[in-house]
Amino acid sequence: MYEERQEEQQTEQRTERRKKRLRVRLIPIWLRLIIVIVLMVMSTALGAMIGYGVLGDGKPLDALKPSTWQHIIDIVKKDTKSK
Repeated sequence: MYEERQEEQQTEQRTERRKKRLRVRLIPIWLRLIIVIVLMVMSTALGAMIGYGVLGDGKPLDALKPSTWQHIIDIVKKDTKSK
């Protein structure tokens, strides 16, 4: 009888612990997704600036200009047409 009572108390304690574990998120999931997307865009832009400025010997801010990307697209299209 003592063992049954002890098991019953243990199960009650487990259910109480489960109730206490209710977790409130500090940062909601939707906000986490937005933060991850923003960080990915920023790291891509930073990588393009470093690659264009350091490896390409250009001005880093020129990597963000649409005219630079249009020039790159024109070079790629030109090479694919000749083949």
